[in-house]
Amino acid sequence: MRHNKLLLEKIQESLASVLPITAIVLVISLTIAPLTPGTMVLFLFGAILLVFGMGLFSLGVDMSMIPMGDGIGVQISKTRRVLTPLLICFVLGVVVTIAEPDLQVLAEQLPSVENMTLILAVAVGVGFFLVAAQVRMLLNIPLSYALLFFYILVFALSYFAPDTFVPAAFDSGGVTTGPITVPFIMALGIGLAARRSDKNSSSDSFGLIALCSIGPILAVMVLGLALPGVDAAYTPVVVPEVASTQQAAALFLEELPAYTAEVAVALLPILAIFALFQLAFRRFQRHQLGRILVGLVYTYLGLVLFLVGVNVGFLPAGATIGAGIASGGTEWMLVPIGALVGYFIVRAEPAVRVLARQVEEISNGSITQKSINHALSIGIALSVGLAMLRILTGLSILWFLIPGYAVALALTFFVPQMFTGVAFDSGGVASGPMTTTFLLPLAMGACEAVGGNVLTDAFGIVALVAMTPLCTIQALGLYGKLRARRAAKALRQALRDELAGLEAGIVYWEV
Repeated sequence: MRHNKLLLEKIQESLASVLPITAIVLVISLTIAPLTPGTMVLFLFGAILLVFGMGLFSLGVDMSMIPMGDGIGVQISKTRRVLTPLLICFVLGVVVTIAEPDLQVLAEQLPSVENMTLILAVAVGVGFFLVAAQVRMLLNIPLSYALLFFYILVFALSYFAPDTFVPAAFDSGGVTTGPITVPFIMALGIGLAARRSDKNSSSDSFGLIALCSIGPILAVMVLGLALPGVDAAYTPVVVPEVASTQQAAALFLEELPAYTAEVAVALLPILAIFALFQLAFRRFQRHQLGRILVGLVYTYLGLVLFLVGVNVGFLPAGATIGAGIASGGTEWMLVPIGALVGYFIVRAEPAVRVLARQVEEISNGSITQKSINHALSIGIALSVGLAMLRILTGLSILWFLIPGYAVALALTFFVPQMFTGVAFDSGGVASGPMTTTFLLPLAMGACEAVGGNVLTDAFGIVALVAMTPLCTIQALGLYGKLRARRAAKALRQALRDELAGLEAGIVYWEV
């Protein structure tokens, strides 16, 4: 009964998240970029699956992924040997990344590189940087120093990497931190920092995703350098022809087994690691294990419904709308419409809600879910607008990424460390399956319509989506810091004035 009530609440939250982007697409399809009836039916069916999928997934994550990650993190932090927790972190990073469904999307977008080669390279990159994040916490190195060092390395390597690999490399940093990776790694970070009692323990709960997002960028660039003569390629979006609602339903049912198997393959390695962990440490009691297993079932069903909905329903709609806006002399509308879509679409990312909720809990309410969502929406609106501007102008993505990351890294030295960790974590969280299956096809459709180079102009939208929240959330932190400083100054002045008044009164009575 309690699960049913919680599930209903989660579905209502999902409906509130999906409804705005659904309304925007309907308005666009009725005005600027008409959709065929079949594509519209697919989109609406997909939206329904999104609502129920997000609801099940959110409840499942709360019941399973977060307790699992937190428990493993706490247990690792108790280990006295230094190398053992580092080795466990590396294995977890590799396994969880291989399990990430969004990584399969990335592999399909680079058919010139063998899928397993790309997946293993990216997974090793994430594993290595999860170890680097653990070392940073052990040595108490400020997150801003670590980010500055590694991003200097990233941009230095981008100078030597093939031009067609650079946008895909930056995209991979956001894509691989998706709905499976984010809840688990965030909970792992909270568990690792839980046993510490110093002033930075809460701040160090965040930042793992920030560093793990760098690993895939470096991995794809290194692949570009290691495979001379191999040029990146992309898989065009195919819009299916659907003549009736029955055919639309049949298309969803046709794709369902593939995503059912894909998500099972994604979750089984995590379940196997958890089983080994439980056998070794006996951390969870029987009733807790039952709750975790039920949560895994919810997570599994929710992620299957979500991925089927976005891939079958939203992907063709995104490509069609992008091509429609860019045709017929209305290409200038790409920038404002892209910004509007970006503002609302981030609310439908399942991992964003996990991040916002955990940030509010760890910060004891000082950073609210509402403020995080608002800052993220502004950031994604800006990033999608810039991505559409890039499609129209053909400007290199580095003209946007270098200044953007320079501002973001500069802000790390002026805002509280917790905001830095939250901001850089949110960059990876915001660029999830909704971005790869709606915004990327939107950009590809628009780019093909204006005659641009899809590899250099359309790819990179995920990278921009991962970049702008770094600035907007840190700006939120800087605003809060300045406001607190002004409030403290006003309080001190009021106390001085009151003290001066008391002294004057004392002098008066003495006279």
